[in-house]
Amino acid sequence: MHTARALAAGLTAGALLGACTAVGPTDDRGAGTTGPGPTAYAGSSTTTPPVTSVPPSSTPTPTPSSSARKPAPDPASIEALIATRYEGGNLTLGRESGSTDAYRQYFVTYESNGLKISGRINIPRGAGPFPAVVLAHGYVDPAVYTNGETMLRERDHLARHGYVTLHIDYRNHAQSDKDPNNDANLRAGYTVDAINAGLALKQARFVDPNRLALIGRSMGGGVVYTALVVRPGLFRAAVAYAPVSSDSIDNFDKWVRHDASRSSAARVVIARLGTPEANPTGWAATSPRTYFGRITEPLLIHHGTADEDCPLAWSQESVAALRADGKSVDLEIYPAGRHTLTSPQWDTSIERTEAFLARNLK
Repeated sequence: MHTARALAAGLTAGALLGACTAVGPTDDRGAGTTGPGPTAYAGSSTTTPPVTSVPPSSTPTPTPSSSARKPAPDPASIEALIATRYEGGNLTLGRESGSTDAYRQYFVTYESNGLKISGRINIPRGAGPFPAVVLAHGYVDPAVYTNGETMLRERDHLARHGYVTLHIDYRNHAQSDKDPNNDANLRAGYTVDAINAGLALKQARFVDPNRLALIGRSMGGGVVYTALVVRPGLFRAAVAYAPVSSDSIDNFDKWVRHDASRSSAARVVIARLGTPEANPTGWAATSPRTYFGRITEPLLIHHGTADEDCPLAWSQESVAALRADGKSVDLEIYPAGRHTLTSPQWDTSIERTEAFLARNLK
């Protein structure tokens, strides 16, 4: 049984899953990579493949009276995300750019519940199908973010070792379609985009649909937590680098509630949900930690002891909650490691990630 504080984990779970800094961490900007960022190219579109849904039961379900109907869950809540019908597909390769002797790289788009999301994909050379990884990046101001500019080290390393890597831009980023309600819905749309990226990859001819993983960094680590509780079984394994808290009140308090530049966002959210103190149940409903019991996949977390943005204690608390629910989770701690791991610690982390994926994507 989690504490009341953990269950009141409330606000920005899929959404304010914590912009760990006002500007993107170095690792999110390529970890010291020099030169201009990847160039965005428009890709062609094709018809979205049909989505298979679970057939309805043969036994008719009585319709409750209007007075007995359960209110619709808040759009920022985990329950609303669970109830969503995901329609990811139509993975379309655009112009090739940035290819190497080990893989070919393309601008890419895919469909995410009516929105077109852009990204970058690396496809290993040789005969597929290959295992695949969805990469969910950390916070970068959408106003300055460019296509595929983050997590360059992970993308390159994993593609060189035989993984298709799909780095997603999220809605409102780069060439992705706009969602004006995303902030009001606590950025839950980022989780929708990550789930639909997984569904789109499963339909690609060069991907082994049974060998799919999810990796997220910083804010993207929060996307990992939420995606795992919302769609257990979609991914076979997941990795989080320096993730935000799975207790969303931590994220809200650190980056939104007391930040004058985000006071309007705080007012909108509190107007709907109330404060965490006044409505702990409503806030808990938006937090992935409240729903950790739904997770079925093994999870690996990397975190440095000197992380200046997302405290190590957050990952330790998440691990304790996961283990209390009997979940498979490993926490790798890096002494003096900052929010952005540098070599040789980063090299150790990616080797551990690769070994973890190899064990769980057999």
